[in-house]
Amino acid sequence: MTIASDPLARQAQAFAQGAKLGEAYLQSLSERAVNADTAQLPALDIPLPQHGQRANDVLSLMQDAGGPGTGATAAGRYFGYVIGGALPAASGARALLSAWDQCANADTGPSVMQMEQTAVRWIIDLLNLPAETEGAFTTGATMANMTLLATARDTLLARLGHPRGKGLLSAPALRVIASAEIHATVLKSLRLIGLGSDDIERVPTDDQGRMCADKLPKLDASCIVLAQAGNVCTGAFDPIGEIAEACQAAGAWLHVDGAFGLWARAVPELSDALTGLEKADSWVVDAHKTLNAPYDSGLALCRHPEEMRASMAIGAAYLPPTDPSPADLTPEFSRAARGAETYAALLSLGRDGLNDMIMGFHSKATRLAAALRNEGFSVPHQVHFNQVFVTLPDTPDLCATITAEVQASGEAWFGAAAWQSQNGFRLSVSNWATTEMDIDRLVAAIAKAREAVLTSKAVA
Repeated sequence: MTIASDPLARQAQAFAQGAKLGEAYLQSLSERAVNADTAQLPALDIPLPQHGQRANDVLSLMQDAGGPGTGATAAGRYFGYVIGGALPAASGARALLSAWDQCANADTGPSVMQMEQTAVRWIIDLLNLPAETEGAFTTGATMANMTLLATARDTLLARLGHPRGKGLLSAPALRVIASAEIHATVLKSLRLIGLGSDDIERVPTDDQGRMCADKLPKLDASCIVLAQAGNVCTGAFDPIGEIAEACQAAGAWLHVDGAFGLWARAVPELSDALTGLEKADSWVVDAHKTLNAPYDSGLALCRHPEEMRASMAIGAAYLPPTDPSPADLTPEFSRAARGAETYAALLSLGRDGLNDMIMGFHSKATRLAAALRNEGFSVPHQVHFNQVFVTLPDTPDLCATITAEVQASGEAWFGAAAWQSQNGFRLSVSNWATTEMDIDRLVAAIAKAREAVLTSKAVA
């Protein structure tokens, strides 16, 4: 094969080869096992060669040895970790953006910045957040939470007479109040910004996993209150409107972690559970989950953008002072134009398509819960959104073995879980590619695994 001498022609050829291999991979997912086959991984663990290999050879190795070693998360039979898939337009946009190779700031990538800013504006409108709200994309929900919690920390300390530049060593103490079932990434974010997670004042939850607003401690202006839109096991939403009123009366900061659940606000049939969301101070949502944009699509949204800039903005002598940049609102300085992929996802769906996709997740989760109850399993919560926690009424300890049995079969993938002292497994319906047939196959696989486990137990 003749190798073009023009560097950009070589680049284009590699893109074409990568796209061809990617197409073959996607076409194979409907029939292959959902779990990863790791047998070929040693072929990837080789010494770095003295002389580099051709791009096509590198890509072929990655496909041949690495492709089977991937979990088929893009397929409709993956129900783990609320990670969804990537919509066609968004996936194609990632390939296009890789060719453009743009840094997300107005000086080097004006077109991608326009796409990011437009996507942020669309999302603020879809979620019906206050007009003054601004935001920026991050690598994911953890970084978005960290961004906003650092902003909350700095803002409250400044209000208490401790300016941002003084750091934390001599700062007044802040209180953190959170749902007893707050997500682990929020706890990690608190540790990263120096507030820690051991002294959180935990608020009890009800039998759906929602924070009990009437059990909030007495709040004051030193408090950061952490609520969630979408319990990771049940999908339930904290009563954010009630919590917000208590925070506003006390001068506390209310932050809402809504990585996957905040998207329910965009759907009229589901939005009532998020009444009062607009009264919070900051919100996190992740486009790679419910929206099905590619990874690295966290979004930090704040109704106090001037405070966000005061905490996050960066300056250097060589930077034009007026150029807007995501670095003004997030920790990262230079990064890829990830918001343009979310722009592509939203533009490909439109309002109607987004509504249909989100309601499709809810309706499939509802049908899944009903089908598993009919099979003798217990779903000890209402189906609030797209999460289904499942257990066995009399033998919950078998759930982990059932989970492993289904994983090993390759028919579907989901993970074991525990919720409110119950052992079980969690099913997340969050992939645009999941069909009604996939739901039927999942139920059949779970029922078959239970029978295999019970038979094995009886023989033993």
